[in-house]
Amino acid sequence: MPKFCANLTMLFNEQPFLERFAAAADAGFKAVEFLFPYDFQAQEIRDALTTHNLALALHNLPAGDWQGGERGIACHPNRVNEFREGVAKAIEYALALGCPRVNCLAGIAPSRDGFLAHETLVENLGFAAAALQKAGIELLLEPVNTRDIPNFFLHYTKQAIEVINHVGSANLKLQFDIYHAQVMEGDLVRSIETNFDRIGHIQLADNPGRNEPGTGEINYPFVFRRIDELGYTGWIGCEYKPRAGTQAGLGWLSTIGAASSTKSLV
Repeated sequence: MPKFCANLTMLFNEQPFLERFAAAADAGFKAVEFLFPYDFQAQEIRDALTTHNLALALHNLPAGDWQGGERGIACHPNRVNEFREGVAKAIEYALALGCPRVNCLAGIAPSRDGFLAHETLVENLGFAAAALQKAGIELLLEPVNTRDIPNFFLHYTKQAIEVINHVGSANLKLQFDIYHAQVMEGDLVRSIETNFDRIGHIQLADNPGRNEPGTGEINYPFVFRRIDELGYTGWIGCEYKPRAGTQAGLGWLSTIGAASSTKSLV
Protein backbone atom coordinates (compact mmCIF):
# COMPACT_ATOMS: atom_id res chain seq x y z
CA MET A 1 0.00 0.00 0.00
CA PRO A 2 -0.84 2.45 -1.23
CA LYS A 3 -2.16 0.26 -3.99
CA PHE A 4 -3.84 1.70 -7.04
CA CYS A 5 -6.70 0.43 -9.18
CA ALA A 6 -7.53 1.61 -12.68
CA ASN A 7 -10.74 3.54 -13.19
CA LEU A 8 -11.87 2.19 -16.55
CA THR A 9 -14.32 5.02 -17.12
CA MET A 10 -11.38 7.44 -17.27
CA LEU A 11 -8.38 5.27 -18.20
CA PHE A 12 -7.88 3.30 -21.43
CA ASN A 13 -11.01 4.98 -22.78
CA GLU A 14 -9.49 5.05 -26.25
CA GLN A 15 -10.67 1.42 -26.37
CA PRO A 16 -14.10 -0.22 -26.16
CA PHE A 17 -15.08 -0.87 -22.55
CA LEU A 18 -14.61 -4.64 -22.51
CA GLU A 19 -11.13 -4.29 -24.00
CA ARG A 20 -9.97 -1.97 -21.20
CA PHE A 21 -9.62 -4.86 -18.75
CA ALA A 22 -6.78 -6.36 -20.78
CA ALA A 23 -5.13 -2.95 -21.08
CA ALA A 24 -5.33 -2.42 -17.32
CA ALA A 25 -3.80 -5.83 -16.62
CA ASP A 26 -1.05 -5.23 -19.19
CA ALA A 27 -0.23 -1.96 -17.40
CA GLY A 28 0.26 -3.86 -14.15
CA PHE A 29 -3.01 -3.13 -12.36
CA LYS A 30 -4.48 -5.86 -10.17
CA ALA A 31 -7.89 -4.24 -9.74
CA VAL A 32 -10.27 -1.95 -11.59
CA GLU A 33 -13.28 0.26 -10.89
CA PHE A 34 -15.77 2.03 -13.13
CA LEU A 35 -18.93 4.09 -12.96
CA PHE A 36 -21.55 1.60 -14.08
CA PRO A 37 -21.76 -2.01 -15.30
CA TYR A 38 -25.39 -1.89 -16.37
CA ASP A 39 -24.96 -1.53 -20.13
CA PHE A 40 -23.40 -5.00 -20.24
CA GLN A 41 -24.34 -8.49 -19.14
CA ALA A 42 -22.76 -9.28 -15.80
CA GLN A 43 -21.21 -12.43 -17.28
CA GLU A 44 -19.39 -10.41 -19.93
CA ILE A 45 -17.71 -8.31 -17.29
CA ARG A 46 -17.10 -11.31 -15.06
CA ASP A 47 -15.34 -13.09 -17.92
CA ALA A 48 -13.13 -10.04 -18.54
CA LEU A 49 -12.19 -9.86 -14.86
CA THR A 50 -11.44 -13.58 -14.67
CA THR A 51 -9.49 -13.73 -17.92
CA HIS A 52 -7.18 -10.93 -16.83
CA ASN A 53 -7.01 -11.88 -13.14
CA LEU A 54 -8.47 -8.59 -11.97
CA ALA A 55 -10.49 -7.73 -8.88
CA LEU A 56 -13.38 -5.27 -9.11
CA ALA A 57 -13.00 -2.66 -6.37
CA LEU A 58 -16.07 -0.52 -6.95
CA HIS A 59 -18.99 0.46 -9.12
CA ASN A 60 -21.85 2.91 -8.56
CA LEU A 61 -25.52 2.53 -7.91
CA PRO A 62 -27.68 3.42 -10.92
CA ALA A 63 -27.70 7.21 -11.15
CA GLY A 64 -30.67 8.10 -13.36
CA ASP A 65 -30.31 9.37 -16.92
CA TRP A 66 -26.53 9.86 -17.04
CA GLN A 67 -26.43 10.71 -20.74
CA GLY A 68 -29.17 13.25 -20.14
CA GLY A 69 -27.16 15.00 -17.44
CA GLU A 70 -28.45 13.39 -14.27
CA ARG A 71 -25.80 12.61 -11.65
CA GLY A 72 -27.70 10.50 -9.16
CA ILE A 73 -31.26 10.42 -7.84
CA ALA A 74 -30.79 9.61 -4.14
CA CYS A 75 -31.85 13.10 -2.98
CA HIS A 76 -34.91 13.35 -5.25
CA PRO A 77 -38.19 12.90 -3.34
CA ASN A 78 -40.12 11.80 -6.45
CA ARG A 79 -37.59 9.10 -7.42
CA VAL A 80 -37.61 6.88 -4.31
CA ASN A 81 -39.10 3.82 -6.02
CA GLU A 82 -36.62 4.13 -8.87
CA PHE A 83 -33.78 4.43 -6.36
CA ARG A 84 -34.84 1.26 -4.58
CA GLU A 85 -35.12 -0.63 -7.86
CA GLY A 86 -31.58 0.55 -8.59
CA VAL A 87 -30.33 -0.83 -5.27
CA ALA A 88 -31.68 -4.27 -6.20
CA LYS A 89 -30.02 -4.05 -9.62
CA ALA A 90 -26.71 -2.99 -8.09
CA ILE A 91 -26.81 -5.91 -5.65
CA GLU A 92 -27.43 -8.32 -8.51
CA TYR A 93 -24.42 -7.04 -10.45
CA ALA A 94 -22.13 -6.67 -7.43
CA LEU A 95 -22.75 -10.26 -6.34
CA ALA A 96 -22.19 -11.57 -9.86
CA LEU A 97 -18.97 -9.57 -10.21
CA GLY A 98 -17.56 -10.14 -6.73
CA CYS A 99 -17.65 -6.38 -6.07
CA PRO A 100 -17.37 -5.63 -2.32
CA ARG A 101 -18.65 -2.05 -2.36
CA VAL A 102 -20.89 0.28 -4.35
CA ASN A 103 -20.97 4.07 -4.33
CA CYS A 104 -24.01 6.32 -4.14
CA LEU A 105 -24.13 9.63 -5.99
CA ALA A 106 -26.61 11.89 -4.19
CA GLY A 107 -27.49 13.80 -7.34
CA ILE A 108 -27.97 17.40 -8.40
CA ALA A 109 -30.10 19.27 -5.89
CA PRO A 110 -33.77 19.34 -6.89
CA SER A 111 -35.38 22.74 -7.14
CA ARG A 112 -37.70 22.06 -4.24
CA ASP A 113 -37.19 22.14 -0.47
CA GLY A 114 -33.60 21.32 0.54
CA PHE A 115 -34.76 19.84 3.85
CA LEU A 116 -36.98 17.36 2.02
CA ALA A 117 -34.09 16.45 -0.29
CA HIS A 118 -31.87 15.84 2.76
CA GLU A 119 -34.49 13.67 4.44
CA THR A 120 -34.98 11.72 1.22
CA LEU A 121 -31.25 11.13 0.93
CA VAL A 122 -31.03 9.89 4.52
CA GLU A 123 -34.02 7.58 4.04
CA ASN A 124 -32.68 6.20 0.76
CA LEU A 125 -29.22 5.61 2.20
CA GLY A 126 -30.71 3.82 5.20
CA PHE A 127 -32.66 1.52 2.90
CA ALA A 128 -29.64 0.89 0.67
CA ALA A 129 -27.21 0.34 3.54
CA ALA A 130 -29.47 -2.30 5.08
CA ALA A 131 -30.17 -4.10 1.80
CA LEU A 132 -26.50 -4.10 0.81
CA GLN A 133 -25.40 -5.27 4.26
CA LYS A 134 -27.61 -8.35 3.92
CA ALA A 135 -25.79 -9.09 0.66
CA GLY A 136 -22.35 -8.52 2.22
CA ILE A 137 -21.71 -5.34 0.21
CA GLU A 138 -20.54 -2.01 1.63
CA LEU A 139 -22.23 1.26 0.69
CA LEU A 140 -20.24 4.44 0.05
CA LEU A 141 -21.31 8.08 -0.14
CA GLU A 142 -19.28 10.55 -2.21
CA PRO A 143 -19.18 14.36 -2.04
CA VAL A 144 -18.57 15.92 -5.48
CA ASN A 145 -17.29 19.39 -6.25
CA THR A 146 -19.74 21.96 -7.60
CA ARG A 147 -17.36 23.31 -10.23
CA ASP A 148 -17.50 20.10 -12.26
CA ILE A 149 -21.12 19.38 -11.36
CA PRO A 150 -22.93 22.62 -10.47
CA ASN A 151 -25.53 22.30 -7.70
CA PHE A 152 -24.48 18.78 -6.72
CA PHE A 153 -26.32 18.19 -3.48
CA LEU A 154 -23.44 16.78 -1.42
CA HIS A 155 -20.20 18.69 -1.89
CA TYR A 156 -18.22 18.86 1.39
CA THR A 157 -16.66 16.08 3.44
CA LYS A 158 -18.25 17.47 6.61
CA GLN A 159 -21.64 17.48 4.93
CA ALA A 160 -21.27 13.83 3.90
CA ILE A 161 -20.19 12.81 7.41
CA GLU A 162 -23.24 14.55 8.86
CA VAL A 163 -25.48 12.58 6.50
CA ILE A 164 -23.68 9.33 7.37
CA ASN A 165 -24.20 10.08 11.06
CA HIS A 166 -27.89 10.70 10.48
CA VAL A 167 -28.26 7.38 8.68
CA GLY A 168 -26.53 5.61 11.56
CA SER A 169 -25.48 2.48 9.70
CA ALA A 170 -22.08 0.85 10.18
CA ASN A 171 -22.40 -0.30 6.56
CA LEU A 172 -22.25 3.26 5.17
CA LYS A 173 -18.79 4.78 4.66
CA LEU A 174 -17.29 7.84 3.02
CA GLN A 175 -15.78 7.73 -0.45
CA PHE A 176 -12.99 10.29 -0.23
CA ASP A 177 -12.09 11.64 -3.64
CA ILE A 178 -8.88 13.65 -3.21
CA TYR A 179 -9.58 15.78 -6.28
CA HIS A 180 -13.11 16.78 -5.28
CA ALA A 181 -11.94 17.52 -1.74
CA GLN A 182 -9.09 19.71 -2.98
CA VAL A 183 -11.41 21.76 -5.18
CA MET A 184 -13.95 22.35 -2.43
CA GLU A 185 -11.99 22.53 0.80
CA GLY A 186 -8.26 21.67 0.59
CA ASP A 187 -6.48 20.71 3.84
CA LEU A 188 -6.41 17.18 2.45
CA VAL A 189 -4.24 15.32 4.92
CA ARG A 190 -5.99 16.80 7.95
CA SER A 191 -9.35 15.82 6.45
CA ILE A 192 -8.15 12.27 5.78
CA GLU A 193 -6.75 12.00 9.30
CA THR A 194 -9.91 13.38 10.91
CA ASN A 195 -12.26 11.11 8.97
CA PHE A 196 -10.01 8.10 8.48
CA ASP A 197 -12.21 5.67 10.40
CA ARG A 198 -15.17 6.63 8.20
CA ILE A 199 -13.38 6.26 4.84
CA GLY A 200 -14.25 3.16 2.82
CA HIS A 201 -12.56 4.03 -0.47
CA ILE A 202 -10.24 6.70 -1.89
CA GLN A 203 -9.95 8.12 -5.41
CA LEU A 204 -7.45 10.53 -6.94
CA ALA A 205 -6.72 13.09 -9.61
CA ASP A 206 -4.62 16.25 -9.56
CA ASN A 207 -5.93 19.80 -9.61
CA PRO A 208 -6.46 21.82 -11.74
CA GLY A 209 -7.44 19.78 -14.77
CA ARG A 210 -8.34 16.46 -13.10
CA ASN A 211 -5.23 14.94 -14.68
CA GLU A 212 -2.73 12.43 -13.31
CA PRO A 213 -0.70 13.07 -10.13
CA GLY A 214 2.26 15.36 -10.74
CA THR A 215 0.45 17.65 -13.17
CA GLY A 216 -1.00 20.03 -10.61
CA GLU A 217 -0.84 21.50 -7.14
CA ILE A 218 -1.39 18.46 -4.90
CA ASN A 219 1.68 17.12 -3.10
CA TYR A 220 0.85 13.50 -3.80
CA PRO A 221 4.00 11.90 -2.31
CA PHE A 222 3.14 13.53 1.01
CA VAL A 223 -0.53 12.54 0.78
CA PHE A 224 0.29 8.94 -0.15
CA ARG A 225 2.82 8.58 2.67
CA ARG A 226 0.30 9.78 5.22
CA ILE A 227 -2.41 7.44 3.90
CA ASP A 228 0.13 4.62 4.18
CA GLU A 229 1.11 5.62 7.72
CA LEU A 230 -2.54 5.69 8.80
CA GLY A 231 -2.83 2.04 7.79
CA TYR A 232 -5.17 2.30 4.82
CA THR A 233 -5.36 -1.15 3.20
CA GLY A 234 -7.91 -0.49 0.46
CA TRP A 235 -7.53 0.46 -3.17
CA ILE A 236 -6.99 4.01 -4.38
CA GLY A 237 -8.93 4.52 -7.60
CA CYS A 238 -7.11 6.34 -10.39
CA GLU A 239 -10.05 8.42 -11.59
CA TYR A 240 -8.27 11.02 -13.68
CA LYS A 241 -8.20 12.26 -17.26
CA PRO A 242 -4.77 11.42 -18.72
CA ARG A 243 -3.31 14.65 -20.06
CA ALA A 244 -1.55 13.08 -23.05
CA GLY A 245 -3.16 9.64 -23.32
CA THR A 246 -3.44 6.77 -20.86
CA GLN A 247 -0.03 5.16 -21.42
CA ALA A 248 1.86 8.45 -21.16
CA GLY A 249 -0.20 9.29 -18.11
CA LEU A 250 0.89 6.21 -16.16
CA GLY A 251 4.47 7.34 -15.62
CA TRP A 252 3.64 8.77 -12.19
CA LEU A 253 3.20 5.22 -10.83
CA SER A 254 6.93 4.59 -11.08
CA THR A 255 7.92 8.07 -9.88
CA ILE A 256 5.44 9.67 -7.49
CA GLY A 257 3.84 6.37 -6.51
CA ALA A 258 7.12 4.55 -5.99
CA ALA A 259 8.56 7.44 -3.98
CA SER A 260 5.59 7.35 -1.61
CA SER A 261 6.01 3.86 -0.19
CA THR A 262 8.16 0.77 -0.24
CA LYS A 263 5.06 -1.39 -0.47
CA SER A 264 3.04 -2.69 -3.42
CA LEU A 265 1.84 -0.04 -5.87
CA VAL A 266 -0.68 -1.92 -8.00
